[in-house]
Amino acid sequence: MAASLAGFQAVQDYWLDAWQRSILALDVLRERGNIFLEQSAKEVPHALTFMAELVADGRKLPRPVNYALVRIVPPEGAMIDPAKTPIIVVDPRAGHGPGIGGMKQDSQIGMALAAGHACYFVGFLPKPIPGQTVEDVCLAEAHFTGEVARLHPEAEGKPMVIANCQAGWQIMMMAAMRPGLTGPIMLAGSPLSYWAGVRGKNPMRYLGGMLGGTWLTALAGDLGNGIFDGANLVANFEALNLANTYWTKPFNLYANVDKERERFLDFETWWGSPVLLNAEEMLWIAQNLFIGNRLSTGQLRDTDGVRIDLRNIKAPIVVFCSWGDNITPPQQALGWILDLYEHDQEILENGQTIIYTMHQTIGHLGIFVSGKVATKEHGEFVSAMELIDVTPPGLYEAVISDVDETTENQELINGKYLLRLEARTLDDLRALGGNDLDDERRFAAVSAISGVNLGLYRTLMAPVVKAMANEPMARALRNMHPNRLRFSMFSDKNPFMQPVKILAGAVRAGRKPVDAGNPLVTVREAASALITLSLQIANEYRDAMMETVFLQTYGSPVLQALAGLQAEPGKQPRQIERDLVREQNIARLRAELEQKFEAGGVEEALARAFYYIRTNTGIVDERGFTVIQQIRAARPAGKHLSLARLKQLMREQYLLIRLDEQRAVNALPKLLVTDPEEINAALMALRQILTAPGPLTTAEKKRLAHIEKLFGATGRAARVKGAGTAAPKTKA
Repeated sequence: MAASLAGFQAVQDYWLDAWQRSILALDVLRERGNIFLEQSAKEVPHALTFMAELVADGRKLPRPVNYALVRIVPPEGAMIDPAKTPIIVVDPRAGHGPGIGGMKQDSQIGMALAAGHACYFVGFLPKPIPGQTVEDVCLAEAHFTGEVARLHPEAEGKPMVIANCQAGWQIMMMAAMRPGLTGPIMLAGSPLSYWAGVRGKNPMRYLGGMLGGTWLTALAGDLGNGIFDGANLVANFEALNLANTYWTKPFNLYANVDKERERFLDFETWWGSPVLLNAEEMLWIAQNLFIGNRLSTGQLRDTDGVRIDLRNIKAPIVVFCSWGDNITPPQQALGWILDLYEHDQEILENGQTIIYTMHQTIGHLGIFVSGKVATKEHGEFVSAMELIDVTPPGLYEAVISDVDETTENQELINGKYLLRLEARTLDDLRALGGNDLDDERRFAAVSAISGVNLGLYRTLMAPVVKAMANEPMARALRNMHPNRLRFSMFSDKNPFMQPVKILAGAVRAGRKPVDAGNPLVTVREAASALITLSLQIANEYRDAMMETVFLQTYGSPVLQALAGLQAEPGKQPRQIERDLVREQNIARLRAELEQKFEAGGVEEALARAFYYIRTNTGIVDERGFTVIQQIRAARPAGKHLSLARLKQLMREQYLLIRLDEQRAVNALPKLLVTDPEEINAALMALRQILTAPGPLTTAEKKRLAHIEKLFGATGRAARVKGAGTAAPKTKA
């Protein structure tokens, strides 16, 4: 009898809790709907939690755009160092509204302010300026970057730019069009190589082919009366993960409604505010990037006919991607490097510094939203910005590890994580997986067929569609879009939601959460897991079917022949063309370096010696750079080395070592014609820098011993006799 009563009580408790949860969850959806309507009514809706002041309005530029630059007002207690490089956070205009880079304290903006950097934000209005283009936006961002640099004349470095998702390729275009304008560029979850991926994992890259190319994009823009609805892009993102969209996300709100409300509403404020794009603007993006993949292969040109070549970018480039990102997988975030360069030496000769890091699990949105990612990866990159700026040319992987009791010289580490840059090769990127030549031809066929279909649409259908379209119809279509309707239908505008508001107040007053040990809670969780698994299986089946159809359809020799692709075995469909002007500049740089082996003083000798000893390890450690910064700070004002000069000096000496190591080392005595005390101080500084990360290897000790001879008696004798000592040929 007691057992029966206990069972009855458990059922009663569960259903009371279920009813209360349902009311509270509906009330959260009601609040979400109201927020959606409030955001829609604002001229400048955003999700920023920081106060901001307008600096530059893109609508007032010669080529107006709906972008704006604002200064983030430092919160109370924040200490901004005017000598530190300002940071610009650029949000993606990929269907959602602005603000993801500063939705909370533990964010990209929050980390920049905490590190003492002045911070700026580039956002946008929900409606585009009629006629604005992607190039107009790039020019506006160049103007904004120049304005930030002008406002911070005391800063040691040029503005660092953190670009999220879609903003990444846009900023890369800007930096290629205006080389030398920015400091380090950080790309967070940004696709630059749109065809790249691996079979069975990256289905979104097949979508353009399955839809027949960009004619549907053009149709959507025409139905929108010249406006493309960003809600369509949001819908594409959500369709990637059926389980999360249709079950896990709403169930998580229901199951954790007592503590999930604030986090849910914060995110939905950003996620549920789709913006608009000009139809031609969106069509250009789809045709040239998503379908054509023309950015990383140098096939884009500006209105003056100048090719947009990513190899022209002078600033260090940091790529942050994740294996858990199904929208921008590592291959799409990093494949552009393989498009631009065939050999590692080419990166060095071009003077580009490229750094990447790959998170193991975080999803696409987590790269920008996750507080843990902000305090670790974003925090480390912000604090190590000067190190990144002076890192010599080459390809590196950033390795971020926890600091524990075994970590050497912890006092030289900023925060609780250690950042090391480890040299990598293009083969390391190739090992991530990617397309073979047959796959490349399939995507090239998609691009060609897309152009044909778009031409047919514009000839046969577009005139009729445009004649029918008008602004009231376009507005009605936007309001009826599922990604808007599901918000507005739960708002207070719906009279059926009024009782929910009243009931929710009563439920909160008498809330009785069910005990976690209730057997029906276990049944609920098991049922949820089963539903999630079912949707995941359906998701995988759909993706597998889409991949199979794509491969078979666009792998057809007949279709490829109709697309104009010639069957030339081994020919790479995408490979950037030679740039004779750039090659001449590289040759001129090499000739200039030839004249610098015996040029310079003790500072050049110190940097050259460091790279001679460390060159075979290929590791840049933040602890060594901390020592360099301490030495810089301790120098007299008249001998203070600026960050720009330090960057130039270190890059030149690294290139000299790579150009001809033995000649560079043999010339060291020619640089040491100075006061012996200064030479001894430089040698002491060299030892401090080298040992900051920990003990030297045997090979490094041998090279250091040789350098000590050159800096010592042999070096002083060289001032008189002009003699040098041959460098030992050791292998690290």
